[in-house]
Amino acid sequence: MRPTGRHRTPLLPGSAAPRRAALLHGPEPYAAARHFGRRRFLTVTAAAAALAFATQAPARGAAAAGRLDPARISEDPFTLGVASGDPLPDSVVLWTRIAPEPYAPGGGLAGQSVAVQWELAHDERFDLVVRGGTALALPEYNHTVHVDVTGLDAGRPYYYRFRTGAWISETGRTRTAPAPGAALGTLAFAAVSCQAYHDGYFTAHRHLAQEDIDVVFHLGDYLYEYPVNSVGGARAYADRVLPAVFDRETLTLEDYRLRYALYKSDPDLRAAHAAHPFVVAWDDHETENNYAGAVDEHGSPPAEFLLRRAAAYRAYWEHQPLRADRSPVGPDMPLYRRLHWGSLAQFDILDTRQYRSDQAYGDVQHPPGPESDDPARTMTGAAQERWLLDGWRASDAVWNVMPQQVCFSQRRLSLDAQAKMSMDAWDGYRASRGRLLTGAQAAGVSNLVVLTGDVHVGYAFDIKADFDDPDSRTVGTEIVATSVASGKDGTERPANWQTYLTANPHLRFYDGRRGYVRVELTPDTARADFRTLAAVTTPGSPVSTAASFVTEAGNPGLTPV
Repeated sequence: MRPTGRHRTPLLPGSAAPRRAALLHGPEPYAAARHFGRRRFLTVTAAAAALAFATQAPARGAAAAGRLDPARISEDPFTLGVASGDPLPDSVVLWTRIAPEPYAPGGGLAGQSVAVQWELAHDERFDLVVRGGTALALPEYNHTVHVDVTGLDAGRPYYYRFRTGAWISETGRTRTAPAPGAALGTLAFAAVSCQAYHDGYFTAHRHLAQEDIDVVFHLGDYLYEYPVNSVGGARAYADRVLPAVFDRETLTLEDYRLRYALYKSDPDLRAAHAAHPFVVAWDDHETENNYAGAVDEHGSPPAEFLLRRAAAYRAYWEHQPLRADRSPVGPDMPLYRRLHWGSLAQFDILDTRQYRSDQAYGDVQHPPGPESDDPARTMTGAAQERWLLDGWRASDAVWNVMPQQVCFSQRRLSLDAQAKMSMDAWDGYRASRGRLLTGAQAAGVSNLVVLTGDVHVGYAFDIKADFDDPDSRTVGTEIVATSVASGKDGTERPANWQTYLTANPHLRFYDGRRGYVRVELTPDTARADFRTLAAVTTPGSPVSTAASFVTEAGNPGLTPV
């Protein structure tokens, strides 16, 4: 999220577009792009035909070619830690990357594949190993390892680790989801978002690692495409110098891969991943600020931007604990998905970037109008919208939780009668939001909880049937997690604090500091604790609870506790 809107000015013939496209992926993909011609390339389908040049899949026989003897690895290769994610009742994804030189292209492995052993156990000492095997870390996938461990017991913790040569990774702790339909007394999870490395330390993740929770939902902006200088921006390092390779905007596949290496080498983020399984979804900065579908911030030709999107999506899948069926094909990646936690909760994880219509009114703050209210505009795309509504109709969970990225509830930004709103949030897609709320009501969803990131502050909203009528029926709850670091230290009451609370009576809480949200569900209540830090520009800040709210099952609306 950037506070100012973009200006979509198309590049003119003879501009820097060819040079930029060549920079993105080298001469081969750009030559393919020219072969198709600009007019044909203005459709996503035509662009995808050339993106095979940007997708480096393992060649036949790659498993046997260029194999590195692990005994020759002389430095710790597990520099980016371990992670797990997307827990199902009988399986969980385990992740690591082999990178003895994490800040060098290819991790210092010169294009060679490496055999990696993995173990999953009931206990932290690995006396009771229940699964194990060997995976090949391929250079085509940047030496990342994704293991989908199946045949596990439902609803229990597990411990895991990796080994190659003489090196053993740190131990991670994960867990499986409960059995389908299992009656549960409680579920605890956290929501985090927006971790700009150059804006501060990831102290929130260090505290998150110590929370007693079952799963973490990362709601987007896992990394930022902006340059990181030699002192780490606001971190102001005095004990290290970051390589110049980070001091530029990410454009190429190698750029994105290296940026993930920088972020995932952070010890606090490593600790959180090792402590809990993550369920991840992107927002914009994993690719480019405020992009919408095939339209980037600068109005570049879609053909050019889709090459960049393909690189960003590829690096995202490589570096997250996601299953193989989520891997991208060119510029397309099926990220939205559904998880269940017994009979207590259904989680519908949305993708509000890949399929959305371009922002209305040039993506500047604007009062609602014919452009933003056009029924043809969509935040989710038609297929994802149908999938969500069908899932709600089939749900028998007590709580239907929708982790997604941008503010769902109406947010008037001033006290004016025609107040401006964010065109990047659901306020710029009001018909799309209305279809979801109508669909939830038709499906009998009485306990709707929306989880949101993006805006670098903590909010708690009552979701109203009619946001312009404070007395209208409350139909759900929105919990907005503040940023991990983006926006630097922040303040408890930003300058617009009173304005926003007055202009939006359904806004029940607003805090501008960094942190995360801890949520606990029971069959009777949903409780949200807003956990905040005093500072992130210096390490080690303590965490405290700024406010807590409870929503009763069957009685939507937030009550402070």
